Amino acid sequence: AFSNFAASLDNQEEDDFKSKHGRPMLPEERAELLAKKGKKMLGEFEEETTIVTLPLLSAVFIASLLAFNFGYNISVTNPTEPFVFPGHSISMWSVAVSSLCIGGPIGAVMAGKWADNMGRRKALILASWLYTLGGLVQTLAPNLTTIVAARTVIGVACGATTVLVPIYMGEMAPPPLRGVIGTLTQFAFVTGIFVGDLLGFPLANESLWRYMFLFISVIGAGPLLLKPLLLESPRWLLEKDPDSDEARFTIEKLRGFTSKEQVETEVEHYVRAAKRQRQCNQKDVDANRMSGRTSAIPSKGDDIEANGKHAAEEEGSKNAMLELFEDKSVRLLLVSSLVLQVSSQLSGHNAVFYYSGLFFDGVIDNPLMGTTIMGAVNVLASYVALLLMDRCGRRTLIMWSSIGMLFSCIFIVLSLLGFFGKMASLFWVAAYVMFYEIGLGPIPVLIVAEMFDAKYVATAMSVTSQFNWVCNFIVGITFPYINESLGAYSFVPFAIALVLTIFYTWIWLPETRGTTPAELQAELVKKNATVTFHNMDILQEETDMDTDERLTV
Repeated sequence: AFSNFAASLDNQEEDDFKSKHGRPMLPEERAELLAKKGKKMLGEFEEETTIVTLPLLSAVFIASLLAFNFGYNISVTNPTEPFVFPGHSISMWSVAVSSLCIGGPIGAVMAGKWADNMGRRKALILASWLYTLGGLVQTLAPNLTTIVAARTVIGVACGATTVLVPIYMGEMAPPPLRGVIGTLTQFAFVTGIFVGDLLGFPLANESLWRYMFLFISVIGAGPLLLKPLLLESPRWLLEKDPDSDEARFTIEKLRGFTSKEQVETEVEHYVRAAKRQRQCNQKDVDANRMSGRTSAIPSKGDDIEANGKHAAEEEGSKNAMLELFEDKSVRLLLVSSLVLQVSSQLSGHNAVFYYSGLFFDGVIDNPLMGTTIMGAVNVLASYVALLLMDRCGRRTLIMWSSIGMLFSCIFIVLSLLGFFGKMASLFWVAAYVMFYEIGLGPIPVLIVAEMFDAKYVATAMSVTSQFNWVCNFIVGITFPYINESLGAYSFVPFAIALVLTIFYTWIWLPETRGTTPAELQAELVKKNATVTFHNMDILQEETDMDTDERLTV
């Protein structure tokens, strides 16, 4: 009723009709116009109300199972270590644990191609098969070498998960719920870590440890069994075919739309966004050709029209990496994103969840209890991080996170040395985990999307992800030796990494909250135009007549 009333207040169409046809509208013509306007306005009102539908919840839940499985595989080797082929060497076990990080970069690189070529849905199903088969091989493994091979395969699935699940959830969620649904990836991940610790109580023993590995396959089989409920991303379907009926059917189910007009409005949003992205990619390709970076120029206009999208994707992907490192306007942003990824891992967080059993051995009576407490703190801290993320700046959270972790490391060492008692180290490890989750945990991934525009964001995400996996591998392979050789001082290397992180953040890390990538780059160019050394301001200028740098003091 209100939409019909509001539509009757707008006489613009009637005035346009009168000026065009030279007569006023007939009553039946006006009634038809008002009916159309009222229906359209009603659709706009309904679009403002976000409907959480069962198909949306089902798709999000199924995708979350992969993130859960990733987290579970982080912690599953921790409680089972004393019982899996007893007598293994430290080096062999550290290889078995860190082999997950060998497959991770491979999966992260391949997942993008899977998602683009096969679709998001089939890519998620493929990753689920890798979890399922890898879990079965690990369950039936006759020796530790087979476990290494199985965890490498599972690592490919984990790497693919880090790429596929955020993409899928972002494309399936309506804009008002995109942030909330996006955080479910992190919650599923930390919950998987926690469940891996909990299952250690009944299953981490000489006779049942294989069932902990079997659970990997059970969770991996979930998306396979629920495949009919896993809808394809409408964005991917419309990129392949703007007239796709499947895309329209999926949008209608996901959003709970009741009219064709609502569906077509959503389709138009997707198509326009994809068209803008292709135009940006094509501009980059054209610019590269003009600058001589590429020599393959189609000779026929028809070829350009038919293959423009493919050329833009191929050549844009090929040159994006080189341009990312050559572009001075984003150089500090690239270095900052890499430093944060390295800091996130070398601060030692994953050492707690890989090897907390070794660390707490001799500190408390039941090391598994300490490990489980850390898992619970990890889940709770993730919720705290969600509350803080939109209230505090990224740089501020990184500083507080790093400083808190640094002091936690200091008190962990002092506790292990007997100054506060060994039980106090449990509290400080919990504080260490909590401070990680409010800053160095989520922000290094989040900040990449805030630092780079569409031209560079995918490439930057790929590069920083590889650095993350490499550093993750380094921590996984070296911590047993660090713990054995340094004993109570085993957290000192992590403290050193945190000191360097604080130093870099204080001096160079830019704030990204509330800015666009373009604004951030412009601000950095302006800021770095004047470089201060002690009491001197040195202004760097370039002239067209002289390519040498002229410094004005």
